[in-house]
Amino acid sequence: MSLARLPVEANDRESKRAKGMTIPLIGFSDEDKLGTLQPHDNALVVTLRIGGYDVKRVLVDQGSAVKVMYPDLYKGLKLKPKDLTAYDSPLVSFEGKTVIPKGLIRLPIQTGSDIVEVDFIVVDSYSPYTAIVARPWLHALGAVSSTLHQKVKYPSEGRVKEIGSELLPQEKETLIDFLRQNVDVFAWDTYETLVVDPNFICHHLNVSPAVTLKKQPPRRPSKEHADAVREEVMKLKKAGAIKEVFYPEWLANTVVVKKKNGK
Repeated sequence: MSLARLPVEANDRESKRAKGMTIPLIGFSDEDKLGTLQPHDNALVVTLRIGGYDVKRVLVDQGSAVKVMYPDLYKGLKLKPKDLTAYDSPLVSFEGKTVIPKGLIRLPIQTGSDIVEVDFIVVDSYSPYTAIVARPWLHALGAVSSTLHQKVKYPSEGRVKEIGSELLPQEKETLIDFLRQNVDVFAWDTYETLVVDPNFICHHLNVSPAVTLKKQPPRRPSKEHADAVREEVMKLKKAGAIKEVFYPEWLANTVVVKKKNGK
């Protein structure tokens, strides 16, 4: 989104330099790519602590000066119109549509021991993100972001700290511990899942009984696709995941889809 007349946060990095404090150099290396899928074209989306809450799906947009809050976060923080300051400058969305903001609110973003007050423009429009933080927040934190490495690095307490697109370290450790404690309940292969109790989960096709069922005209697949389908069906039958049935009035062609690993 683009916008004129933006509130700007104080540049904490400049104040530290003025006080003679040492600011560590910030850089990225190939080691910072570990844990990311390369190559990629993903945006940098992180979890930040905003207003005292851990907020997921926050877009770090170094190409913008606008800090935006979307309905999911607005409702999650239980904000009301009376909590907002009037703000009537229109925004232009990613789709090119003009959006009238609901107002402005100032909230703290905490990263470790560092806190930066940010003015969020609240809009009522759909977004896959909960909020957008932009250049003013990065500059106030003295941070450098990299979409390639999926990280934000910033100086704090004499060393370089980082915010990544992955889980927070504490959340990651908790999740790993949980998985280790319950490793016996996981099937490491599709064909290890022999039986699923239909009382636990059962899938039904939402087909109207008033509609006449139709057979699709048969399509001749390539030999490569036919062999792949035959092999997969035999594996699933052997594992007991499927069984052979006959539908004289309803038949659909098999569609072969290539996986991310190329198979």
